[in-house]
Amino acid sequence: MGRSHGHKTRDKNKASLPQVPKNLKSDGIDVEYSRELADQEDLEAQARANAANQRVNAKRR
Repeated sequence: MGRSHGHKTRDKNKASLPQVPKNLKSDGIDVEYSRELADQEDLEAQARANAANQRVNAKRR
């Protein structure tokens, strides 16, 4: 008999973790943005973010 017979309670919680429905998950984009108030740095940051999102989406497919 090995040691594993008395130590199985450690992983008991893994099967009962709650799952979040997809309609309750957010994509993390919740910032208001106004083009009228944006400066050059804001526009550059938005362009970098869009490029990064395209790279991520291309890797997923």
